[in-house]
Formats: sequence, structure tokens, C-alpha cells
Amino acid sequence: MAKVLVIDDDSSIRETLEMYLSEEGYEVYTAPTGTDGLNTFARVTPDVVFLDIRLPDVNGFLILEDLKEEDENVKVIMITAHHDMESTIKAMKEGAFDYIHKPIDVNELDIAVKKALHALEMEKKIKGFVESTRDYKVGDIIGRGPRMREIFKTIGVVSQSRTTVLIQGESGTGKELIARVIHNNTSPGEPYIAVNCSAIVETLLESELFGHEKGSFTGAVTRKPGKFELARGGTVFLDEISEMSLNLQAKLLRVLQELEFERVGGKDRIRVNARIIAATNKDLKAMVREGTFRDDLYYRLNIVTITIPPLRERMEDLEPLIEYLLSKINAELHKRIAGISDEVLEMFRNYSWPGNVRELENLLVRAAVIAKGQVLVKSDFPDLADIQEKRETAGEDLGPFRNAQGRILTLDEVEELHIRRVLKDSKKTKGEICEILGISRPTFERKLERYNIPFERD
Repeated sequence: MAKVLVIDDDSSIRETLEMYLSEEGYEVYTAPTGTDGLNTFARVTPDVVFLDIRLPDVNGFLILEDLKEEDENVKVIMITAHHDMESTIKAMKEGAFDYIHKPIDVNELDIAVKKALHALEMEKKIKGFVESTRDYKVGDIIGRGPRMREIFKTIGVVSQSRTTVLIQGESGTGKELIARVIHNNTSPGEPYIAVNCSAIVETLLESELFGHEKGSFTGAVTRKPGKFELARGGTVFLDEISEMSLNLQAKLLRVLQELEFERVGGKDRIRVNARIIAATNKDLKAMVREGTFRDDLYYRLNIVTITIPPLRERMEDLEPLIEYLLSKINAELHKRIAGISDEVLEMFRNYSWPGNVRELENLLVRAAVIAKGQVLVKSDFPDLADIQEKRETAGEDLGPFRNAQGRILTLDEVEELHIRRVLKDSKKTKGEICEILGISRPTFERKLERYNIPFERD
């Protein structure tokens, strides 16, 4: 029997929904305030939550955020007394599944519940299918050249032990694929848990990694195990480890040294059995010199290092990569793309691939969607053709990427220059600037601090 929780301060609405939903065969719980709702949610773990936007003790959007943090799969249907488009858009952006207006129409209510439960059922089926059929193998890594063959050898060596591994490489080179292959060759029956350190603010990242005790901070209505605990004897993959704050770096170092940790707000020590694999697209050695990454943590992570070459340095793998990716795209999109033209292949060979294999795959997917024939031709890649024409016109001019003395700027210097230019040319908020730069707010905050860039706007 599906469980439904109604959080609304209007007693008549709670009673009406409870009566109707109970008659429809659902197990119904109600709460008059946001705090009561969170406590009930922690106790009964409902499948669907009806949540009023306006509550007497706290804003409904904050409750929505707490609910999604506790269980990202729960379906939250917002209730609003106003046909307010701004609130509706905000609710959907922040994770609500649907919304209904007061006065509540029972037909609309019934449709919303059934849609939510159907979505849950389909998600479970898809998740089960993916977990049961996806088996990451060394064969998923395409590589003919000497550098890739060395990576295969290293994977074979580290798969015989549970040592910490550091994977380095530019964005899009396939760092997580390497991590998954190592995991599947070491402990295939155990959990594999990935954490993107750049996408979560520091306070939440600590709770994500180590878990927390009930009452340890506002919103901690129940005990929550962290990723190290949930991974058991499997693997914790720490992506973008370079974005982790110095405070959390110190706590991670302790985990690596002592193989134990404490939940946030807890006193009991919990043993770590999981293997840690970290990945970064930054130069950690340079960050150590700058003081933005701990040297002792770097040496703990750097026991075995796998450095993945960028695609532009392994052009011998271009054709087998295209063949592999097209077979994958054909299966997923039900296409029958046989290959690419010689003109496109030459265009690919002359391109620098800043986004690496991920960019190659994305380009092939877009081309496969719009292609009219079974062979992809130049007109199927309008973005890449435009880039190539601009490059030929500019004659590979590096003018904007040189300093006053003519020296080519480092990647960090280019990044700092770009951020400063965006801030200078824009009066937007931090959130809007993060969207322009294509980074999360925590990452933006760290870059402002790293480059000592002032920001006085909200």
C-alpha cells in the first residue's frame, strides 16, 4: 500500500484529503506544520507528499528542500492557493514533482497521485534494469596507443588490491569510467558510490560523506548514514577532489590515515571498509605549492596515479572511439548510422577536442539525431564546422591568451581573466553568473577566494 503524507495548516484540507485518499486505498498521514511534517516523514517514509507552500512555521520551499535532501526520490506535490506562475516555476525548479491549486479538485488530485506513483514505479524498474545489466569492463575503455595500454596494465595491478587511486585528466577524458572498471574488477558485488565534490556546498558535503546524527544541525530530523558507511566494502569515488575545502581535506586525511570516522554530531567511531578513488582535472601539485590543497592529503591520495591523456594526444584511438560510440548511439536511439564521411574524419583529426571523449560523444549524438542518411556528413556537424572555419580565419591566433610580455597564459590565468571579465561586464547576481560560467555556486565561491576576486553583490 502506497503511503501519502499531507502537510497543510488548513484542517479542512487535511481532513478532506485524508478521507478521499484513504477511500482510494492509500495509507495517509497528516501534519499541520512543516516541522511536524518533517518528523512524520522521517518516521513513515511516504512515497508521495502533498505540501502547502504557505505554512505557519516555515516556508514550504524550505520543507521541499529538506524532503528532497532526505530522499531525492520522494514525489512532492505542492499545494498553492494562488495561480502564481513564479511560485509554480520555482517549485518545479527546486524538485517538486507536480502542483495543484486550491480549492482542490479531486480529479486533479487523483491524477497527480497516480502520476507520482507511476513515476516512482518506472524509476525503480529503470534503476533495477541498469544495475542488473550494466557491467563496466576494461573493454569499455577504447585505446590502442602505448599510454592507454599502460593504463590497462595499471588497472590490472590495482584491481588486485584495495589501495587508494588518484585519476588525473582533463574534463571528458573518462575518469569515472576508469574508476568504475577498477571497482568492478575489485569488488563487483559491493556498492559503488560517486560524489561530485564541486556540486555540493561544504556543510552538506561533510554530511554526505560522513553522515549525521539526529539533531546535529537544523533540518537533521533523523540519523543519516554517509557515503563511506553506505559503501561498505565497495568504492567511494570522489570526483573533482580539487574543489574540496581545506577543512574537509583535513577530515578526509584522517579517514585515510585511521580508516575510521565519526558522523556529524556523533561520538561513535565507524570503521571505513571502502576503497577511495579520487579524480581531478586540476594539477594537484601546483595547488599544493599554492597552498590550496594539503600536501599530506596529496601524498596519501597519490599512492597509485592514473593519468588519462586528452583525446588530441591519442588520435590513434579516434576511429575505434567513433566506431564504439556509434554502436552505442545506434542501440540507444534505435538508429542505423554506419559511420562518418572521410571529410568529417579529417575535420575531426584537425580539431583540438577541448571536451575530449565526452565532446566527441555529444557531437555524434546530435549528428545522429538530425542525420538524414546512414553516413554522417559535414552538414550534420554545424557547430564543429563553424569552429573550424573561425579557426582557419583567425590563423590560430592566441592573442587573447597572451600577457603583455607575449607569454602564453596558463589555464589558471585564463580562468581568472575570464571570471574577472564576466564580473566586469555583468551586473548579475552570483546565481546568474554561475549559470553564465557553467559552474556551481560552491565552485564559484572557491574560485573567488582562490584568485582573490572581490564580489560585493548579493
